[in-house]
Formats: sequence, C-alpha cells, structure tokens
Amino acid sequence: MTELWTESAPGVLRLPSGRLVRGRGLRRPLPEGPVPTYAVHLLGRTPPEVPWESVWLRWPDFRLPADRDTARTVLAEARERAAGERVEVACGGGRGRTGTALAVLAVLDGVPAGEAVAYVRRHYDRHAVETPWQRRYVRRFTP
Repeated sequence: MTELWTESAPGVLRLPSGRLVRGRGLRRPLPEGPVPTYAVHLLGRTPPEVPWESVWLRWPDFRLPADRDTARTVLAEARERAAGERVEVACGGGRGRTGTALAVLAVLDGVPAGEAVAYVRRHYDRHAVETPWQRRYVRRFTP
C-alpha cells in the first residue's frame, strides 16, 4: 500500500470519507515531501510532463471543463484512487479550477452540492472556486 498524504501538508483536503487529496497550483514549486502517484491536471493546454501517472482534463482558466462527462469520469476515478493513492488535483494557480474540482470531489464523497464550495473554502483555501459559473457548476453537480 502507498503511503498517503499527511493531512497537515500544504494543500491537502480531507474528504468526509477520510480520503486525502492534494490541491496545488502548477505555477508554484512542487511542495516538499512525497510526490503524487496520480495527478489530474486542469489546464486549457497540454500540461507539463511529470514522472508520475497523470491525466489532462481540458479546462481553460476561469472557465468550466471542456467536456463535462469526461470531467465527471476523471474526477470520480480520482476520488476512488484517493482511497489508496496520493492523488493531486492541480491547475495553474491552485484556486479556481482546482477548488471547483475539489468541491466536485466533495459532492461525490457525500457533501451536499449546495455546501461543497463552503466546505472546500473552509478546509482547503478560502478563495477557492473563483467564478459565479464555477460555483453554479458545483451547486448543480449530481453524484
């Protein structure tokens, strides 16, 4: 079994199930400590190469995922993998798209959709989920 994230590490969010997921901004240096075993990169263009398994979810800055069905599938897999792997969700700055994806993970993990943005802001970053349409996307997301 893989050693999981430490809850007190920067950017780590504990979901209600106990799963730990790290959110991060790719424009910032990689945090000290263990690296992800699986990453979801939320970018409008091809992400940088990383030495761990990763998937690119096309998601332009300040927008929503280009393909919402693919987003649902990718994020559901990320949540499942977080049960036994170090999963990271990352965009450029680590707030808008990352916060939105973390809020969707929270909904998939049992947080009511209307409370998921507040949950992520309370436990990850108070500025997470930056735009009205990102907040609406989370509110309307159904598991």
